[in-house]
Amino acid sequence: MRLSIARTLLLTLTLLVSSCQKPATPDNSSTTRPAAPAELKSSLASFNGESLLEHIRVLASDEFEGRAPGTRGEELTVRYLTDKFTAFGLKPGNPDGTYIQKVPLIGSTPQAKVSFTAESRKIEPAEEDFLARSSRFIPEVDLRNSEMVFVGYGVVAPEYGWDDFKDVDVRGKTVVMLINDPQIPAPQNPEDPTKLDESLFKGRAMTYYGRWTYKFEIASAKGAAAAIIIHETATAGYPLKALASWRQENFGLAGSEKGRIGVEAWLAFDRAAEVFTAGGQDLNALKKAALSRDFRPVTLGARANLAVKSTIRRIESKNVVARLEGSDPVLKDEYVVYTAHWDHMGRDPRLSGDQIFNGAVDNASGTACLLEWARVFAKLSPAPKRSILFLAVTAEEKGLLGAKYYAEHPLYPLTKTLANLNKDGINQWGRTSDITVIGLGNSTLDDLLAAAASTQGRTLRADAEPEKGYFYRSDHFEFAKQGVPALNTDAGVEYVGKPADYAKKTRDDYTNKDYHGVGDEVRSDWDLSGAIEDLQLLLIVGWEVANGESWPEWRPGTEFKALRENSLGRP
Repeated sequence: MRLSIARTLLLTLTLLVSSCQKPATPDNSSTTRPAAPAELKSSLASFNGESLLEHIRVLASDEFEGRAPGTRGEELTVRYLTDKFTAFGLKPGNPDGTYIQKVPLIGSTPQAKVSFTAESRKIEPAEEDFLARSSRFIPEVDLRNSEMVFVGYGVVAPEYGWDDFKDVDVRGKTVVMLINDPQIPAPQNPEDPTKLDESLFKGRAMTYYGRWTYKFEIASAKGAAAAIIIHETATAGYPLKALASWRQENFGLAGSEKGRIGVEAWLAFDRAAEVFTAGGQDLNALKKAALSRDFRPVTLGARANLAVKSTIRRIESKNVVARLEGSDPVLKDEYVVYTAHWDHMGRDPRLSGDQIFNGAVDNASGTACLLEWARVFAKLSPAPKRSILFLAVTAEEKGLLGAKYYAEHPLYPLTKTLANLNKDGINQWGRTSDITVIGLGNSTLDDLLAAAASTQGRTLRADAEPEKGYFYRSDHFEFAKQGVPALNTDAGVEYVGKPADYAKKTRDDYTNKDYHGVGDEVRSDWDLSGAIEDLQLLLIVGWEVANGESWPEWRPGTEFKALRENSLGRP
């Protein structure tokens, strides 16, 4: 996200993700048609696990080499998508007559060396304990003997009266900060870590202030030379190894390098504690102190040496977009956009054995869903009143870059885009009696989904792990940042015929073993019956929006509502 956009979001209103924890209450005024209308029944029945799995197998095959932008894997992926869209009879989505929106990227492959000095001691963390890169996209950044300043969580949130920087000048220095938001104990239960103050940073739920992207942005705004985030798996929501792609080629949109700090880095908590101790400080004590508004930055008795050499190249990556023209002569110039990111992390030749990050779940599966929606929508007769865009975006794994580029350079006006429906991963373990909405309660799209889910005997469920900030980690967020109501769903957690802890066990197993790893491959024991039901639900929602009398809206209290109202010229 560009800093100006970040400031607009962060200073306009609080990132209210506490609403994600509230059950959806259907609003009949926004549901203008019955869920699963008769004209859709045969279309819904045409979804099948075999077609979905075939797309996944192709996209996640070794031949596609992990689908990294700027590689042969991208070429094969783009060709596969355009061939399928053509075969389905969909029109090219770009007004220039092609299925391609070019996305200008700058690639940077880093080689980093990190060390710390305190008194006469030198600490050199092992490679698995740190990550470092430069988003300035220059061949070399070499910071030596840089003064280190601990800035707590690195948050400046005027609406909470919170400023971790106070009046301390960190220009030219290395700031060190904790991941996530401050988790403030509830005043009535200050000694109970499970009880949090819901009025500050929305308790357990992560706001954008907790995202690592924000932390590097605020460090840049403060003029720091470098920023180090202290990693903790429990609060980050993923192990440090899940960020292994930082050691591969990283990308940014051309122009995004302006104003960035010289080095962006991560350091494992135990190694950070070692540096703090060597510098005469106690990390655990400072972490506790950082939970107060009164916290002030602490200069550490340690210095950072951060060197990053980068191989730079410029490429034109590709978003792939197809269009189903609406059947209504007037409404066809309004749009519903389905998105999924086609990219993954490519291959790492430094690895022994398997070197390919196949990305079967993340996100060959979501891309397969996009193709299946395109196939089924293309057969509808008549077509929906409004037009449907099927947008497969690049470089999500590099920072939502393809979606960001489309949202900032839309092929069709966002003021005429009613909604974005995004898919990032599928339920691969069978039917559930519920479906998870990332950001439940944010918009009236929940009402349409709830009505459709009720026809399957299912209910909507809020994200069980709001502290991991999933709302800010996939492509729908780039549409939301521009004010477009967005819906992003995840697998339910109540598996039919399975133990109560089945969802948590399978999710944790994937996160710890396969997420962003070479183990994310198609498995023979998958059960896609639940994924098919999810496909059906989101087709119904898109169809309802495309034919509905009213536009989806953000609910009062969400930070995106004002953005939408302003973009549409409403008071």
